[in-house]
Amino acid sequence: MTPFERLKKYNTKGNLWIYILVLLKEEACHGWDFPSAVEKRFGFRPGKITPYRVLYTLELEGFVTSKQKERRRMYKITKKGIKELEKVKDFYNNIISIL
Repeated sequence: MTPFERLKKYNTKGNLWIYILVLLKEEACHGWDFPSAVEKRFGFRPGKITPYRVLYTLELEGFVTSKQKERRRMYKITKKGIKELEKVKDFYNNIISIL
């Protein structure tokens, strides 16, 4: 794997939580929606189970909340999650300015 391929992998699938929070900032979603939504919006497709693992961790840490709606769980970003996204933007903006 080239250095660029490694960078791309770790900045996409390796940090799926960023993309999930971006999508949730726009609208609440069902967990099942994430693989196709990530692929459509960001150009890569995570596994079917991985988004659920990420959502579980994000919810435990207070970055998202969820509610049961009919037979599905609906996820929504919290204020803490929005603040975390701002940190991500600042981090990447800093890296870009250095490059």
